[in-house]
Amino acid sequence: MPEVGTTVPKAAGRVLDWPVPHAASAVVAADGTLLAAVGEQERPFRLASVTKLLTAYAVLLAVEEGAVEWDTPAGPEGSTVRHLAAHASGLSFSEAVVQAAPGRRRIYSNAGFEVLGDTVAAATGMPFADYLHEGVCAPLGMAATRLEGSCAADVVATCADLARFAAELQAPTLVHLSTLAEAVTVAFPGLDGVLPGYGRQKPCDWGLGFELRDGKSPHWTGAGSSPRTFGHFGQAGTFLWVDPDAGAACVVLTDRDFGPWAVDAWPPFTDGVLEALGR
Repeated sequence: MPEVGTTVPKAAGRVLDWPVPHAASAVVAADGTLLAAVGEQERPFRLASVTKLLTAYAVLLAVEEGAVEWDTPAGPEGSTVRHLAAHASGLSFSEAVVQAAPGRRRIYSNAGFEVLGDTVAAATGMPFADYLHEGVCAPLGMAATRLEGSCAADVVATCADLARFAAELQAPTLVHLSTLAEAVTVAFPGLDGVLPGYGRQKPCDWGLGFELRDGKSPHWTGAGSSPRTFGHFGQAGTFLWVDPDAGAACVVLTDRDFGPWAVDAWPPFTDGVLEALGR
């Protein structure tokens, strides 16, 4: 095992060499220990689709509270909360247009996540932004995190706040471990689909709001990432992954939109972090 106290910060610090205006990274151990915090930890960044992880966690809370059930009808005819969370409702990417029957294709859908947020808001009698803040952000001490629009893509947060959330995803305190375990297990196995930025995947495995590494190739995580890795990346140049086999999670926030630079930089960065962790 390498000297984690020195090697992990060095690996995480590679974000400072990227062609981006601003960047921050953090690595969090499974026990919540902050192994590295590099860059502008208190700077607010747009999360883009990393927002979906926070939205999904609020949905887990709503399910445990009994406000909704996974099989509650929501979205197109035949669709449920489960379909919406797993990008299997058949809704298109950005509009409430049905492109397939529920459960037939993995169509990555911001529109589906917005319906999901509206469903929780209607069931709880609270605006979704308030439910997210009161149920997830406030209890975790994520004081700088705020939802400013779509629950699919419009959270603004700091790396310090996302590190707290990364700790929660490894040792949940707000939901039962079994609830999170279900959410990071493949929902509707065998569905093909397109992973934005990386093309068609057969299958395109997804959990309940959490993207799953499994055997996808190409992918935004590293060659050394375990198949059990879960998380999300965002078009704002952001990502959060949890690798249970490595016993750690990693947050990276930048303010340069996803593009070829990220395709080139992200996988070797992740492999460097995993190597520093002894994977």
